[in-house]
Amino acid sequence: MWRRGSLVGLAAFFASSAMAEPPRFIQPLDCTLGETCYIQNYVDTLAAEGRIADYACGTLSYDGHKGTDFALRTRAEMEAGVTVLAAAAGVVRGTRDEMPDTGLTAETEANIQTRECGNGLVIDHGDGWVSQYCHMKLGSISVTKGQSVSAGDPLGQVGLSGRTEFPHLHFTVRQRERVIDPFDPFEAATCGAADETLWAEPPAYQAGGLIGIGFASAVPEFSAVKAGTAHAATLRPEAPALVLWGYTFGTREDDIIRLEIDGPEGFRFAHDSRLEKTQALGFRAAGKKLTQSVWPQGTYQGQVTLIRKGQELGREAITLSIAP
Repeated sequence: MWRRGSLVGLAAFFASSAMAEPPRFIQPLDCTLGETCYIQNYVDTLAAEGRIADYACGTLSYDGHKGTDFALRTRAEMEAGVTVLAAAAGVVRGTRDEMPDTGLTAETEANIQTRECGNGLVIDHGDGWVSQYCHMKLGSISVTKGQSVSAGDPLGQVGLSGRTEFPHLHFTVRQRERVIDPFDPFEAATCGAADETLWAEPPAYQAGGLIGIGFASAVPEFSAVKAGTAHAATLRPEAPALVLWGYTFGTREDDIIRLEIDGPEGFRFAHDSRLEKTQALGFRAAGKKLTQSVWPQGTYQGQVTLIRKGQELGREAITLSIAP
């Protein structure tokens, strides 16, 4: 099995500390996994071997990744405000709240060096345990160094500061400077759920899925999809095209994105897009160009399905109104 270290070695490491028991964490983001947020990346369990895998032997990580990324679906949701929560009781060790929400670009890379976490903070839980919160929104951090917090206390909001290309909270757990995967603290998982985690209620593992879907009158720009501005709830009858798109995370080579549209007067469109490579984030779009004077007026139903090896990983539906 792909594992780092050994259960015996890490258990002995924990036992040698002066603690009675490690902390238990709640979800550090005020969102609903699978609906308003999702986990984009986990701790890279094979960093020492020069390979990449999450604790379930999946591909939701990258080389040397040291935390769990709780991601929002769009930048619009980030701008509306999503609260970061203290995952366990402790004392704030330090904060930073001075970096703009520009994310990583060629223009910002130099300013991000040595400050990859962006705006964030560290909470000391005692016995050498700390949790770190990164990429928070400029001006949102509501706690100060030395302040005591309880699990669930608001700390600030998700942002786009530091070394990131999408709005998310990077959450890292350490014990005496050693990175600990809260999904598999004893490094005992064998390509699936571990018997012991550090979560009060362990979040379910999702090996990839749909972030969102929408209609448009042309293939949208990826930047608009990520921003949350690509969906058109209504189109005029003379729209040049009728396009359905699906925004995905954690897709793999040979996954299929199925796009289907049903509408008035027997309108039917279906297209399967087979993916050629593994992607952390991506989208596919397909549809029909207008070949008559106008589209039939009424309600159109769109459905996008993500399929892996014959199994559905996600399915979402949406409606569009075509009217004058």
